[in-house]
Amino acid sequence: MRLLLTSSGIKNSSIRDALVDLLGKPIAESNALFIPTAIYPFPGGQGGAWQAISGKAPSPLAGLGWKSLGILELSVLPSIEKAAWVPTVRDADALLFWGGDPLFLANWMRRSGLTDLLPTLRSEAVYVGVSAGAMAASSTFVETYVEPPRGKDGPLKSEDVVFTTPQGDVDRILVTGQGAGLVDFAIIPHLDHLDHLDASLENAEKWAARNPAPTYAIDDQTAIKVSDGIVEVVSEGRWKLFTP
Repeated sequence: MRLLLTSSGIKNSSIRDALVDLLGKPIAESNALFIPTAIYPFPGGQGGAWQAISGKAPSPLAGLGWKSLGILELSVLPSIEKAAWVPTVRDADALLFWGGDPLFLANWMRRSGLTDLLPTLRSEAVYVGVSAGAMAASSTFVETYVEPPRGKDGPLKSEDVVFTTPQGDVDRILVTGQGAGLVDFAIIPHLDHLDHLDASLENAEKWAARNPAPTYAIDDQTAIKVSDGIVEVVSEGRWKLFTP
């Protein structure tokens, strides 16, 4: 399976060219499945899912002009027969994982059976991740929460480390989560983004130090491309690799 792991979708021509190269054909000739699951834990997540699916979200993914686009909602899959959805996943040229809560997404990937299915897909299939969707592709990832989730969504472990935004008004606790294990590195998205003030380069370095895997901190103009085991950074912006 090939992967394109992004911070904010197909934000520039370099990332779009990387997607077309991974697909091996134009987007207009490719069939995709869109996975909105990660967005639902957020306030207004239902509206955010509709914006993303309809192609109206600021971060383009569903609205790229696919030949066909289906919706794969992971939370319903355990209640239906695998014969109803597994063939569709196997036939897809691209699986589009939207952003949101990476712990929630990784949990439903496991519970639905998708985590086990992904390594068996044909080598030409492309996993496209946005933010949480990119993070969930790794074996382990780190994320911060004001109130870390408990129960079935994790965390794998909660660190005794508190990070504060530059304004100093929000304390966030670092959590380590378990992803699908498709790559042996981790992603920290939204580097230095004004809407993600805790994702500064300074904090990213501290987070990465608590992850046993190499960790890429990437901004919204950057993506990580993986094909045949070769990892390539595609960027018109800023990124940094932290090694354990």
